[in-house]
Amino acid sequence: MPLDAKRYEWTTNFPLWLNILGGVALLKSFFFFYRAYTDNTFLSPLVRIQTERNQQVISTGVYGFVRHPMYLGAILLFIGAPMLIGSKYGIFIGALMSCNLMTRIIGEEKMLVEELAGYEDYKKTVKYRIIPFIW
Repeated sequence: MPLDAKRYEWTTNFPLWLNILGGVALLKSFFFFYRAYTDNTFLSPLVRIQTERNQQVISTGVYGFVRHPMYLGAILLFIGAPMLIGSKYGIFIGALMSCNLMTRIIGEEKMLVEELAGYEDYKKTVKYRIIPFIW
């Protein structure tokens, strides 16, 4: 992204309002990362059930809003950072990384339904995975 936006300037005439929108997305990203880790002490970048810690479903805080707030924060980061610095190629790469996360969520949720008690009921209560009113 820095090669595109700053060094070689492959992306030209990037609108200021998109830079500002990218900054806002980054701030929201930091909020979702912070709240995901503080609301859920079981949160881990690894997909696993922590039976040794008696893992339970967390449905409060940002987990009452979307089922995967850490991934929502990641997507906002993947898209917001290139928007802030003005890189069209970075936005494309961020979109690909976001699709990769969405694929991961499908497998992760299958495992959570099978191995974590109460997750099926949680899915009925909190309908959206990462994008409210969409997915």
